[in-house]
Amino acid sequence: MLVKYENFLKEFDKNIAALFENQKQYIKCKKGCSKCCEKGEYPFSQLEFAYLTKGFINLSENRKILVQQNIRNLVMDKKEFNGERFEHKCPFLINNECSVYQYRGLICRTYGICYYDDENKYVRLPDCVYNGLNYSEQYDKESKSLNIEDVPNVNLRIDKIFESDLAKSYELNYGEIRPMLEWLEQK
Repeated sequence: MLVKYENFLKEFDKNIAALFENQKQYIKCKKGCSKCCEKGEYPFSQLEFAYLTKGFINLSENRKILVQQNIRNLVMDKKEFNGERFEHKCPFLINNECSVYQYRGLICRTYGICYYDDENKYVRLPDCVYNGLNYSEQYDKESKSLNIEDVPNVNLRIDKIFESDLAKSYELNYGEIRPMLEWLEQK
């Protein structure tokens, strides 16, 4: 299944690269910026998590230790958390870089692009718009509207990606979707 998923990712990444290219005038993503990895729940399917685990296994021993320390700290922080949504820094983020970049999830691959969520009937913006980054120059905070006409007409929610014709052509069984930390707590 992971080989089929890797082949799917090759094709999917080409499609995402085309979206980023089409939206490049609004995108401020660059190496060293890790705002998208510093606060979130990071939804991963079971298939994505298996692939991420493969990436973890391929890390150097020193990197593995750092990631494991990050995970232990997050699990302890979560136990003390009293709110509704536990958002956190990604445990695979080391020195503002993804230590498992090749194995990152779909949420990571698509983050930064706005898109039309046809199920909920609105334009989803990346949170970095509120930090003066992607789409911030086109976003009006008062009216909460985006002033561009070329919003990608593709739903980039993880469940919708796996329901896409591309994913179906690879006959992928992605399994349950959960926040990354829930998968990590089971390990």
